[in-house]
Amino acid sequence: MSDYESIDCSTYSEYELAIIRRQRLRMRWRGADDLDHLEVVTPLDLETRAGEEFLIARTSGGDRLRVRLDHILQASTLPPGRPGDQSEAHQ
Repeated sequence: MSDYESIDCSTYSEYELAIIRRQRLRMRWRGADDLDHLEVVTPLDLETRAGEEFLIARTSGGDRLRVRLDHILQASTLPPGRPGDQSEAHQ
């Protein structure tokens, strides 16, 4: 059985809107490597598998991410063309 914890509906809706509006997100999440990551991503889709929900996104470097929603620690939308949207990774 999964340890997935559902996120609230308003947060899920914010991810949906970011996808529809093609808004980039500055997102911080806990990765499978147990490190916190901070990166600007373009959200592409949401998916559910085996009772867990995921955000599918593309990094500014073109890599594809699949992040479990309950591992996202913070996400904020960025206006188009905002400077300083380079990828970053942190411990």
